[in-house]
Amino acid sequence: MKKIALLLTAFALTCASANAQSLLERLGQRAKNAAENNIGNKVEKGVNDILNGNVGKGKKQKSDPSVMPGGDRASQWTCPECGTVNTGKFCEECGAKQPTGVVATWDCPECGHKGNTGKFCEECGAPQSDVASATSETVKSDFLRGSVVLFQDDFKNEQVGEFPSKWDIQREGNAETAVINGQKYLSYTTDYNFVEPLMENMKSYLPDVFTLEWDYFCSKQGDLGQSSMELIFDMGLNDRVGRFEFAYRSWNPDYWIQYDFKKPNSDDSVSGSLDWNDIKSYIKVGQWNHFAVSFNKRALKIYINDNRVVNLPNVQAPERFKFWSNGDYKYKGFTNVLLCAGAKELYERETTNLSEAAKAVEQAIAQTGKFVTNNILFDTGKATIKPESEPEIDKVAEYMKANPTARFEVQGHTDSQGSDAVNDPLSQERAEAVVKALEAKGVDPFNLRAVGKGSHEPIADNATDEGRAKNRRVEFIRK
Repeated sequence: MKKIALLLTAFALTCASANAQSLLERLGQRAKNAAENNIGNKVEKGVNDILNGNVGKGKKQKSDPSVMPGGDRASQWTCPECGTVNTGKFCEECGAKQPTGVVATWDCPECGHKGNTGKFCEECGAPQSDVASATSETVKSDFLRGSVVLFQDDFKNEQVGEFPSKWDIQREGNAETAVINGQKYLSYTTDYNFVEPLMENMKSYLPDVFTLEWDYFCSKQGDLGQSSMELIFDMGLNDRVGRFEFAYRSWNPDYWIQYDFKKPNSDDSVSGSLDWNDIKSYIKVGQWNHFAVSFNKRALKIYINDNRVVNLPNVQAPERFKFWSNGDYKYKGFTNVLLCAGAKELYERETTNLSEAAKAVEQAIAQTGKFVTNNILFDTGKATIKPESEPEIDKVAEYMKANPTARFEVQGHTDSQGSDAVNDPLSQERAEAVVKALEAKGVDPFNLRAVGKGSHEPIADNATDEGRAKNRRVEFIRK
């Protein structure tokens, strides 16, 4: 504080104007307040900056990805429930309300000082900015349980050590009722096997709209070796149409996900994977974790602890399900299984102002995943779109612009007249012409992919004029 006093005295001797006196008084008051708050070193730096003409220049701060391009940042607080750093009144991760007594802090854009709580920076005196950090809006979970219970088992009435009474087993191996943390569950005890619920019609019992839920215990490091558990969807008895694997690697202790589901009426499939870094923020190690599936006609979504991890718009509808795992390690199994008819509405939308023509496109895509039309016409043997096709292209464009994040495959199809050497490139050129027409209407070309199918996927008999007319079509398939 001696340095501060000497500086103030020198300043007073050389500045005789009223303005200088006023400044001296303000500096003196600031020094006094700083001493009371044990931050005299900060005030000393502020005085030096004033005397040296450095007010407002600040110092360079290290790059911080949470800071806005202009250097501004919103007030922040740390959630005492989950540890997430937030800027609003409610936690962005768990929804907890900001507790009373939790002081919001902000980082100074001028000098980089962190942890300010007042309206002015404690380091350089710069005012707090009103500009908030950039935020993005995402859906954490849109799961909605079906309304009609078809199967339920919490294993509470099962005898420990016996095979659960509501289930059946396939192939070798065994399973029995066991207990983890007070919760009874179906435990795989020996070898690899499939277990499935006992239903009245064992061949087919899943409706076209359903939800399926279960709990799974995520063991801690050392409790498991490399192992996995799978949910499998079948058509009939053994025609597999989908697989969701939740696995554990003991040498790199983490969980990971793989999935693979067939496309409707096709040999194609859609697959993917998620590693530990993708899911570790919501996996509860050493505890029971809640898994859920929502299926609506063709759209499949999978959730872990209310976090959606898989979102597939168009896959083959299953008729039955089963769980697969092995009994080589303890804590392998599931509990609280709930199968319900019903699910969240397929593609609920905020847009309600579509024309009647565009609503027809929306309805077709919601029900089947695609819109098929014979009303986009071309000159014979060419990829030139005829003028009378304009209304059809308009309504497709209207729907697509109302759903700007959706992606579509635009397929061109021909009849069987002519050779594949002619029809295949012609169908591709026609699909590309439709994409260009939609782009001219304001549809983002990034969301469109042109694919020529030639005459390889007929939907009618090519031996008749009527059938050939139906086969000459354009399909818009939502991906």
